[in-house]
Amino acid sequence: MLQVELRFDHASRASQTHTNLSAIRQSSTGLWVAGDETATFEHLTWTGDHYGEQRTFRLADYVTLPAGPEDEADIEGLARADGHLWLVGSHSLKRRKVKSKDPDKAADRLATVIREENRFILVRLPLHGETPGPGTVLSGKEALTTHLRDDRHLAPFLELPGKDNGLDIEGIAVVSERIYIGLRGPVLRGWAVVLELRLEDAGKGRMRLREPYRKHFLDLGGLGVRDLCPDGDSLLVLAGPTMVLDGPVRVVRWRPGPKRQEVVPEDELEAVIELPHGLRCDRPEGLVRLADGRLMVVYDSPSPARMTPAGGVLADVFTI
Repeated sequence: MLQVELRFDHASRASQTHTNLSAIRQSSTGLWVAGDETATFEHLTWTGDHYGEQRTFRLADYVTLPAGPEDEADIEGLARADGHLWLVGSHSLKRRKVKSKDPDKAADRLATVIREENRFILVRLPLHGETPGPGTVLSGKEALTTHLRDDRHLAPFLELPGKDNGLDIEGIAVVSERIYIGLRGPVLRGWAVVLELRLEDAGKGRMRLREPYRKHFLDLGGLGVRDLCPDGDSLLVLAGPTMVLDGPVRVVRWRPGPKRQEVVPEDELEAVIELPHGLRCDRPEGLVRLADGRLMVVYDSPSPARMTPAGGVLADVFTI
């Protein structure tokens, strides 16, 4: 394993993007990255010894966001395919964190569930070199959760926060016209869920489903999907804990089939690599297959050992 520095500017460090990295994709000159606490995404250029020269892009400059330009979008996945950059929000509800030792206040916070509309977006942006242009968005009445309201597997989880095993998107991969959406939750009796979509333009900067979505169930041994990335005709699945748990994190290879609904047992998933993780820190969240075949992994809640004096954070690079 090698490590490489991702160096961020003062504004991103102030908003803690560098400690909340959730998505990564390679570009022709560097990396596209996103954190889950803002409504922005970033481009970092390879400088010869680190990724830096950061450029920040506001989502609201390219698509209409349901809750306006400032509310966080909780971007949890990036994909790059056919001259486009894709970004997906978590589509999850959230329960307020306990911040007080006062039992009454703590109980009140735990009883409060919040819906933030900017989380419920799927965005496609055309790329002109390393510069995005005005794009299209799946949101509002066409948001993915609208189509899941009558789903016999997923509908019961739509009103649960993501950290309670509710619906929680954490990965996207685009292969040709197929958009794969990986769910951290729910995990159904140990089986993780991947949705497959096909979209079309609906005019006025909007998208809609071109046909009914497909569902795939993967036996990840109780783990959820933390990211997806293409690998030839296969997908690499970053499998990790659900809810707020720490635990094993691994990468497996899955070869999607043509069926509308697949049930993929564990022995049909190829083990690729076990990843390091910490206790309440160093949580692998973003995965990309680099052009040279190696894997790069970025971490949410990095430990102090990953922080660099120059305002950067260390990502891991694995040879497989």
